This record gives sequence, structure tokens and C-alpha cells, in this order.
Amino acid sequence: MKKLNPAHEIRVVEQNPANNTYGWGLVFSDKTLSYLQENDHESFAAIANGMHTWDDVAVVHRGHRITIGGNAFRGIARIKFLRILQKRCQQQGIHLEFERRLTSLAPLADHDLIVASDGVNSFVRRQFEQQLGTTLQARPNKYIWYGTNCLFDDLTMVFRQNVDGVFVAHAYRFGKTTSTFIVECDPDTWAQAGLGTKSDAENRAYLEEVFQEDLGGQPLLSNKSEWLNFCVVRNRRWSYENVVLLGDASHTVHFSIGSGTRLALGDAIALYRACADNPHADIPEVLTAFEQARKSVVDRLQDAAYASMTWFETVKDRMDLDPLPFAYELMTRSGSIDHEKLRERDPDFVAAYEAYQQAFGSGCE
Repeated sequence: MKKLNPAHEIRVVEQNPANNTYGWGLVFSDKTLSYLQENDHESFAAIANGMHTWDDVAVVHRGHRITIGGNAFRGIARIKFLRILQKRCQQQGIHLEFERRLTSLAPLADHDLIVASDGVNSFVRRQFEQQLGTTLQARPNKYIWYGTNCLFDDLTMVFRQNVDGVFVAHAYRFGKTTSTFIVECDPDTWAQAGLGTKSDAENRAYLEEVFQEDLGGQPLLSNKSEWLNFCVVRNRRWSYENVVLLGDASHTVHFSIGSGTRLALGDAIALYRACADNPHADIPEVLTAFEQARKSVVDRLQDAAYASMTWFETVKDRMDLDPLPFAYELMTRSGSIDHEKLRERDPDFVAAYEAYQQAFGSGCE
């Protein structure tokens, strides 16, 4: 927006310190990065230079590892990503204000446009829930974000079972020394393992034992890590008067299919384009154009993410599957990748699956 018109006065108000972030790595598809490249090549170049790339998805099930190629993704440390964007803002003359938590929009009353990207617990959204048509749905599974110095060179999903139940790890490398390691389990497993009553150190020790074969002796790293329930956020509208929501404040997608940051970036680009394409429209008209261009895209992603999320919520019912059909179900779980798309990505994997089907049928022992 500042590049579109240097006369724009833009302020960013951030509740956290400039050098703090809670979380580990971010994952982007090549498609999302191409949008950034088209709209701000300088940011794209800096971000792409700091990324780790991979092509394979690895599935570890019942002690077997299966890899599926043709999946172009890139990872970057969240703090590195933020620093790049902060530097670009400063280069463009955008005012950044850190360590300020807003609890009211009153201090922003004289602004033409208010962009609220304040997360799943958005206070801005709560003020306009009726006008926006907000629905919130807390899901049953528990999950927790850790880091580890064990380097996962593929986007890796690990499924482990012990006497307490089934645990799933979503792991990916995002730098030279660190990987993200998200652990998910159903509520019965979580309760049986006593994870709600353990300290942070005890939780990590327990999960390090569950995934000892996968972590290579490396510990899990905590960064204010806590057990959460994923919340599905949907809004019938994303804007009201001169206020618009972006990212998790407006819509959430399960971490098994994409990052909220990725969608927020796409939202921001779409909002910029709506402003650029409608220079003489008033703010509500611009925001209507933004929603019309972007909402159907996000709705499809949310539907795919919902299917993926429910697959993981019921994965204990599939643990008897042999590794090959299990990996095939995992790859096609959301409906966005069908048999032929999977064949295009990795013909050898699909050929092996088809041969298995001919030989064994259902895939259960």
C-alpha cells in the first residue's frame, strides 16, 4: 500500500516486542510465494533467500517410512520472516509500534481503514461478531507446538502408538539447526497419558520417549508451548464499515494443511489489489471487492482443511492399515489431491499403491 502511494500514512500496532515471536517455523507453498514475488519482489527475494526447501512428504507408520515426492514447499523461521517484513516497512517509511496491546478501537477513530490481524482470539472480531456472522468451533484434539534440533529434511508426519493411545507429530525443518515439531492426540489419549497435569518439562520428557526413534536423541524445545484445542473460525463477512479482518482473526485452517500466516499473506495481497483496482471507491466498496475476490478461495481451503482435520481426529481407527495404504489415505485425505493428481506428483508411489491394491485389497492385516 505504501509503494502504491507514498502519501499513505500507515501505522502498525503490535502487541509483542519487535524481536519476540511464539512459535517456530512457517511453511509456504510455491504458489503463495509467487504472489509475493509479483507484488513485492524485494520482500520475496529476502524471504526466499532464508528458506529451506523440500519436495518430499514422509509418512512414518508402524515403524515404516514412506516418501511421496512432487510436493513443493519452503520453510522459514518465524522470527526471520518477521524481521524481513519489519525491515521492509521501515525502508518504506511505515511507522511500527511494538509492545502496545489495543483493547479498543477508539484510539484509531481518525483512521480511514483499520486492518485487524490480531489472531484467533481477535478482540476486534468480538466487537462485531453479530455484524460479521461469526461462528467458532473448538475441536476435540489436543495439540502443542515444539521445536527440536533434530533436522527433518522432508515434511514428515509420524504416527506412534503406546499404551495410552495414538500420537501424531507434524515435523519440518525451517533452518540450518531447527525443526518445528507439532504433537497432536485425541482427548482420551491426552487424558490417559496425564498430559494435562504434567509440567512443561514432564510433557516434553514423555513425548521425547514416545518419539525417541524419530528425534535421534535430540530434546524437544519449548517456547511458551502449551496444549491447545484447535478453533475453527468462520465469518459470513470479513468487514464492517471501515474495519476488515485478515488471517486467523477472520478464518482458520488446520495446521495439517497450511499455516495461518500463509493465508494472512494472501489476504493482505488481495486487500492491496482491491485498493489498487478501485482507486476512486470508498472504503466499504473496496472491502466488498476484496471479499468478493478472496472469500471463495479461502472457503475452499477451509473446507479442505476441515476434511484434513477430521481425518487426524479419527486416525486411531486407521492405525491397523498397512503403511502404503495408510500413506495413500493421508495424501488424499482433504479431497484437494485425487488419485490422478497424486500420480502426477509421484508416479512411482501411485504405481506401488496400485500394485498393493491388486495384491492385498483393503490394506488391513
